[in-house]
Amino acid sequence: MAVVPVVPPPAAADVPGGKKPALAGRSRLGVILLDQGLFTVYKRLFVLFIALNATGLALAAIGRFPYARAHAAVFAMGNILALTLCRSEAVLRVVFWLAVTLFGRSWVPVLVKTGVTAILQSLGGVHSGCGMSSLAWLVYALVQVLQNRDVTPREIVGVASAILGLLALSCMAAFPLVRHLHHNVFERTHRFAGWAALALLWAFVVLSAGYDPATESYNNLTGAVLVKRQELWLTASITFFTILPWLTVRRVPVTVTARSTHASIITFHGGVKAGLLGRISRSPLSEWHAFGIISDGGDTHAMLAGAVGDFTQGLISDPPSSLWVRNVHFAGLPYLLNMYRRATMVATGSGICVFLSFLMQPGAAELSLVWVAKGIEANYGDEMKAAVSRSDQLRGRVLVHDTAVMGRPNVADLAVGAAKKWGAEVVIVTSNPEGSRDVVTGCNMAGIPAFGPIWDS
Repeated sequence: MAVVPVVPPPAAADVPGGKKPALAGRSRLGVILLDQGLFTVYKRLFVLFIALNATGLALAAIGRFPYARAHAAVFAMGNILALTLCRSEAVLRVVFWLAVTLFGRSWVPVLVKTGVTAILQSLGGVHSGCGMSSLAWLVYALVQVLQNRDVTPREIVGVASAILGLLALSCMAAFPLVRHLHHNVFERTHRFAGWAALALLWAFVVLSAGYDPATESYNNLTGAVLVKRQELWLTASITFFTILPWLTVRRVPVTVTARSTHASIITFHGGVKAGLLGRISRSPLSEWHAFGIISDGGDTHAMLAGAVGDFTQGLISDPPSSLWVRNVHFAGLPYLLNMYRRATMVATGSGICVFLSFLMQPGAAELSLVWVAKGIEANYGDEMKAAVSRSDQLRGRVLVHDTAVMGRPNVADLAVGAAKKWGAEVVIVTSNPEGSRDVVTGCNMAGIPAFGPIWDS
């Protein structure tokens, strides 16, 4: 695999439009809450699943949905299973592969492909919607239990209340403001509160199945009784998909090189398919960090880590000889380039790295590239610029704009022009939140489907 020069992430002054965004915290939070729009696919999915569950809950409460009224805990567990699947990297890898296989055919309309892309990018809306809905169903179930507390043992009430409290804590930690300002708190709370709730869920299933109201004792706790309980199979499924990614965790040797104090390259053994991402950690129970993968499909692959936080800065100041990884690499937005016949990739600064695997590995899609960065030859080197400009995969369909020489451009205009010139069906952009938003907005206004990273993709 060719070595990629390390460069710092693009400065604020080098983002699209030739204007400096507002303060980082304010601008990013603004993009999260407002700038991405009030009716994004993410928010539509969130509202859809909230509405479906609210309808079922209302019907159960007024007696029009007897099954739900009698099995509120099952509906809560069903939502928890759905939100778990939406975050299972193994499941999503299969889902993305199926999407490319089924919809990546020339006769499939572009409108269908972009619709699939929008939904897959926004599955976090399903995750969030099901999380909030599971709380509502648990509250309803707990109210029912309290109404019948004379025949319900206190330990079952206590376990149900503890599960509700832990899930509520997990949801509060995932609120955008908390997640943005205190990401490590969010990640650890989400993980450990979820695990504790899952353990208590097993206790709830066993206690509920084994309790006999007639004798006020646990006389029914047998395998024959348990296997007939829907709650058992739902809990077992949730547990399996929760444990699955941890079964692939390994500590592997790495080589970390840093040619500046701004970024590092982490090299691993083994080639990786284009468009995939990976997670790495020094302490797997504490935090994980996702990065795009650079690979030519050969013997090694690499990740470029800009020094923007304690973890990435530590890779430079104290480079490790090994890291924890999840061997199941997950598919992200770039992977869906494989679904299209013609696509334009737009990158600012080191965002080019997420597309490098597509330049190194031949694919069916006819790709074009717009790359905007500062001091390309000085920071990236002549070889890097030449590799991009002369890529066999691009075949001349490339626009490289050095802001140090040519000034700051309107990247949205460059993206629209490139997409029209090379007949792209879609534009995929990697930039900072404001830059991605501007390019996506500009392309959509020009009638060109475009996608960029969202805060919870």
